[in-house]
Amino acid sequence: MGLYDEFRFKPAPWLPLSDLPLEELERIRNIKREDMEYTNENGYSVRVVIYPEFCFAQDMFYRIQQSDVNDTPFVMICPNQWQDLYSAVAEMINKYNINCRNVHAFAMDEWADEDGNVAPLTYGAGLGYSFVNHFYARIREDLRPPYEQWHTFNNDNKAPGVYSAMIEEAGNGGADVCYSATGWPGHTAFIDPRTEEFKADSLEEFLTLGSRIVTTTPLTVAENSLFAPMGASGDVWAVPYKAATIGPKDIVGARERFEVHNILNSPTGDTWQRMVSRLELYGPITMDFPASIMRLGKGTCYVSEAMARPFASWHCGIKDWEL
Repeated sequence: MGLYDEFRFKPAPWLPLSDLPLEELERIRNIKREDMEYTNENGYSVRVVIYPEFCFAQDMFYRIQQSDVNDTPFVMICPNQWQDLYSAVAEMINKYNINCRNVHAFAMDEWADEDGNVAPLTYGAGLGYSFVNHFYARIREDLRPPYEQWHTFNNDNKAPGVYSAMIEEAGNGGADVCYSATGWPGHTAFIDPRTEEFKADSLEEFLTLGSRIVTTTPLTVAENSLFAPMGASGDVWAVPYKAATIGPKDIVGARERFEVHNILNSPTGDTWQRMVSRLELYGPITMDFPASIMRLGKGTCYVSEAMARPFASWHCGIKDWEL
């Protein structure tokens, strides 16, 4: 029994991809584990593994290690707030004495107030705070890159395109790799769908837009209220509704993309990320679902086995006696 067989309705119009045919949503929703892996014509791959976060830490450590061994620059765009992964990478750097002199690291986003003032690095729930304190500060002092190579948003670089220009300058045209995941409204960083700040007349124009201050969507506010820095209690009043972020230009400008889809709300596998993961990886490539532009270039998305489990609305196929 399909989700829409007994009661056919349209998704809320403010949702991304709300105009997709119901049959297409159903197709994406019901993709089986054995059909999930692929490599597209752009060199973007989907792989299902047990623990994607291990792949993330391994990949980042390897690239940093190679920048030391080969004495070559390495520029990465990094998501927040993954303090457990970053502290693990820092621990391996320290253990194996990896010199990070060639590393330029860019945090992909930061909170801002209603007037567009970027949160300071002293703000404990801040993205830059976590990026500096749980990553940079955990690297042994003699192995760290100069502090000016550990980049975060601030009021001096928040103007449209400034942070993007910094990435391009450090990376000779773009980052070597953009590490990321996907958020509830299908965003990467705070590149939310249908925001006025990222408004464009075509996908081609959308892909030229760089960093800026944006107004986030309600789904982004709701998602972040579930994370530990904001209390993990659904306290939407604790979440700023504006942010500084990289732009689509920085994603497609990176030489490679690396994603993990593995967020679970409980040990039983409950998650808000399962459907947005499928929409990003198997739906249309469109600015209405910004994370889908990851598939336009070389990269890999590691999906956890828990995320790859089948799912459907609770009443699909449920008999009266089971209710």
